[in-house]
Amino acid sequence: QVQLVESGGGLVQAGDSLRLSCVASGRSFSSYAMGWFRQAPGKEREFVASILWRTGSTTYADSVKGRFTLSRDNAKNTVDLQMNSLKPEDTAVYYCASSRGYYGVTYSRASDFDSWGQGTQVTVSS
Repeated sequence: QVQLVESGGGLVQAGDSLRLSCVASGRSFSSYAMGWFRQAPGKEREFVASILWRTGSTTYADSVKGRFTLSRDNAKNTVDLQMNSLKPEDTAVYYCASSRGYYGVTYSRASDFDSWGQGTQVTVSS
């Protein structure tokens, strides 16, 4: 069983930065990739970014490219999402996810991931 715990959310102004962290734990934790998704009120959950544990290869949604950076620390089983130049439309609950399945180099579908955190709220005021 995998446990994912997110942290780092909060209330910021447009143009500010936030750093979200996700720590993975559990007996015999094993994963090919980690991802971040977000869900705004009244909207479906959407992909934000993902990273492969072995290579560090990343994939980003078009809406966050150039502003968000995802990194991982294999020794600590931690992934960090650095979010810069935040916009009001980035407001959402952000979820960390883990995948034990192999889907190549691109993980961007919610169905690619099998474990989810509880989420952390990010609110960006204009």
